Amino acid sequence: MTTEQRQIFAFSGVLKPQPGQPASARLVDFAISLAATSRPVRRLCYIPTAIGDRQDAIDHYEARFADRDDVEFSFLRLFTQPNVPDVRAHLLSQDVILVEGGSVVNLAAVWRAHGLPEILSECWEAGVVLTGASAGSLCWHVGGPTDSYRDNLDPFTGGLAFLPYSNGVHDDLDDQPRRTAFRGLVASGKLPAGYATEDGTGLLYAGTDLREAITILPGKHAWHVAPDGNGGYTEQPIVPRLIN
Repeated sequence: MTTEQRQIFAFSGVLKPQPGQPASARLVDFAISLAATSRPVRRLCYIPTAIGDRQDAIDHYEARFADRDDVEFSFLRLFTQPNVPDVRAHLLSQDVILVEGGSVVNLAAVWRAHGLPEILSECWEAGVVLTGASAGSLCWHVGGPTDSYRDNLDPFTGGLAFLPYSNGVHDDLDDQPRRTAFRGLVASGKLPAGYATEDGTGLLYAGTDLREAITILPGKHAWHVAPDGNGGYTEQPIVPRLIN
């Protein structure tokens, strides 16, 4: 598998959608469009571990894709046991794997108990597109700020580290403490240098290289944040490509 065929699309969903704005579903559609397959139907597996495999979340996605003849939808539930007989075979048969947001700490612990890090690495190497928002974005990186432990934002460094960077999500300027927390944790060395996305914005990686940032909301940005060597940080804006 070439570097260009190993794709991860890590994004921040739209937390507070406004009337007339595109919804986060547009970002999922973009991820589906990345699948390299000659088949007219793309296979998508939804993994809601980070929210405890909630049935209402599964129902939401099943309903969303019920009328689409270009997507074959499935899901992987791990509570109380996997709902498919062979997790590895099922995930390797997919074109896209979509990971739900929620508790990245609990997600990582349950995944490791079921051997998913190794399986998902195989999927990535085989050309399956890996994608997700929030915890579903952080998980592919070394880690990032999380409120999975308590109400405060603490460093999480137990990600799969397919991407050797930290990740910040919902990195918006207005009333979003994750932005300040991410930069502080990078400055202190508790997190390595990495990339952050504002709402509605995602990072498309080819192998471990950032290929581009994309957004569904005009005026949004991604950022590269690194320690400056003096206890502070540097940040470089990345202007994303706007998609319709």
